[in-house]
Amino acid sequence: MSETHNPKNEPFSNAEKDPDDWTTGDEAMTGAQASYLKTLSEEAGEEFDESLTKAEASKRIDALQEQTGRGR
Repeated sequence: MSETHNPKNEPFSNAEKDPDDWTTGDEAMTGAQASYLKTLSEEAGEEFDESLTKAEASKRIDALQEQTGRGR
């Protein structure tokens, strides 16, 4: 009997998916993303762009986390 690969055995595999590959990445960012992004933007002294998509917001959050030292 051969073992079948089960993605459910890797609960964090989707967390590593590139935002550019998200099927819903072109939708408006979520409320949670907007709230966190606004906080990060203020801490970094950067402008908050409320028109970002989910994917763009995710990438911006990553960049601002690096800049502010959050999320480590």
